[in-house]
Amino acid sequence: MPFVVKKLYAPHKMKAFLFLIKELGYTQKQAQSQISRGRISINGSPMVNAAGYVDGEFEFVCFKPISKGLKPLFITPLFALFDKPSGVLVHPQSRNTPYSLIDEIRFHFGSDANITHRIDQETSGLVLAARDKKSERDLKMMFEAREMQKHYLALVHGHVSRETSIEEPLLRKEDKSALVRMIVKVDSEGKQAKTEIEPLRYFPDKDMTLIKAKPFTGRQHQIRVHLFHVKHPIVGDPIYGQKEENVLRFLDKEITADERLRLSGATRLLLHASQLDFEYKDNHYSIHSKEDFITEAFRAMAIAQE
Repeated sequence: MPFVVKKLYAPHKMKAFLFLIKELGYTQKQAQSQISRGRISINGSPMVNAAGYVDGEFEFVCFKPISKGLKPLFITPLFALFDKPSGVLVHPQSRNTPYSLIDEIRFHFGSDANITHRIDQETSGLVLAARDKKSERDLKMMFEAREMQKHYLALVHGHVSRETSIEEPLLRKEDKSALVRMIVKVDSEGKQAKTEIEPLRYFPDKDMTLIKAKPFTGRQHQIRVHLFHVKHPIVGDPIYGQKEENVLRFLDKEITADERLRLSGATRLLLHASQLDFEYKDNHYSIHSKEDFITEAFRAMAIAQE
């Protein structure tokens, strides 16, 4: 478990944030943030006042990263890139999340390292991590300013015969049917979004196409929704292109691997973040994933995972 409970002891009454600074090496901002998140408990009650005091024994919940052997693909003094496997969360959803990419990032580079953008749990491929707080701010701003050029590979249903530019606004809101909790839709009231699609190889025996997708905006589920809109949903997508009752069953973890394979064509979403191009500190970077996406895709189409 990455979150562990430590028993700490303050020999005399003192500000809690000063204790964390002195004993655990936090900065004042980090210490007060930990307290505001309820990480300190006294007699079972979490402290939420960042100016609160500790005296004697108390409990502190801290993040202790674990590694499962995933090493960074590319390292510089300021940032690193990881080739995330499908199924791994980028960030823990709660204190009970047993493992996420943040574990590997902080295991390798320390507590100041952090992710600079997100990809879905089932999407595999490149994730950029900053190694310090300043680099994190810089790189996040570059993503917001669309100065990062992202490229994806996807295996989609049907024959994509030509390059296509999809420019449809996307809206995220709760579905009125109440069968789907939160989904993204093409909607005239949504935010502008653009994705370019390039076919790479057609597999006639499966009626599927390997495509390259380049998003020019960073909307949630953008590539998935745009491909579904042009009637080429991504193979393995458990939401877009599925009946609403099956979407709800997937969200409730009631769909088996065999059933998902039958309904969507694969046991995982066949979308892969394959390339990232950007300029940083007067250097140009073009980083490519090392994963054999087609081999992984065909495995997910043929083998039901436990």
